[in-house]
Amino acid sequence: MSDHFAIVPLGALDLDRAAALHAESFVPLGERVWTRQDLAELIVLPGVAGLLLQVDGRDAGLAVCQVAADEAELLTLAVRPAHRRQGGARRLLAAVIDHVRKSGARTLFLEVGVDNPAARSLYESQGFHAVGERRAYYQRGQGPPADGIVMRLNLI
Repeated sequence: MSDHFAIVPLGALDLDRAAALHAESFVPLGERVWTRQDLAELIVLPGVAGLLLQVDGRDAGLAVCQVAADEAELLTLAVRPAHRRQGGARRLLAAVIDHVRKSGARTLFLEVGVDNPAARSLYESQGFHAVGERRAYYQRGQGPPADGIVMRLNLI
């Protein structure tokens, strides 16, 4: 990854770009993508924060999380295909962990598809462990839905 990266808060003026980034990341998987309206409604909710990964001033990744009391959830983490396998997802995840920890969360949850070994490996490398399963959680276009694994990271 380029040394010219930054992680910046997702703001109202970034919503069109963030929705395009999410679509580019998830359409190939057959998943439902978040629209500009979805993101606009989400980022105004209490405890919700969005982060953009920028490489050389261009959007390369997106993460959205929510903190409620002492628990947090990673709602999405997406990295453009052209920027994958370069450490961007790891940087975004570290920024999310830092944010939710500073916001008072003691645990961070997420769901990941059983058919996404790269993401599962990333999360496991950062200390997440499986705590549950959601049957047929992820729609996969015309194919059968994929199960989701619920993972948890203890932050204290």
